[in-house]
Amino acid sequence: MTLNKETVSGKFDQVAGKVKEKIGEATGNQNLANAGVADQIKGAAKETWGKVKDTANAASENARAQADVKGESFSQRAEEKAHDLREKITTATHNAKERIDEKLDHIKHDQQAERENTRRS
Repeated sequence: MTLNKETVSGKFDQVAGKVKEKIGEATGNQNLANAGVADQIKGAAKETWGKVKDTANAASENARAQADVKGESFSQRAEEKAHDLREKITTATHNAKERIDEKLDHIKHDQQAERENTRRS
């Protein structure tokens, strides 16, 4: 399996983001550190998208090859399997987004509670 453009670009974004985060932390620049984390997240998403594309292409090529060998009835099953794979990827992506959103909401709530406690002190 070859690495596509998104996978490679995502890996570079993650490394650059980690460097940016560490420089920001070392210099006390919270904006730079936060931007580094954002770059890492963006890079991970790009890399994952690249892997999804690679997997979908491999599954499609495999299904086509099998359909060529076994004829039309297999072609229909291959299309159904491709549809099922897309559904699984979509569901997994949605579930991951929901988990991330929940964690971010939890962090925001904790930060707001901390700010309120600080104001009361």
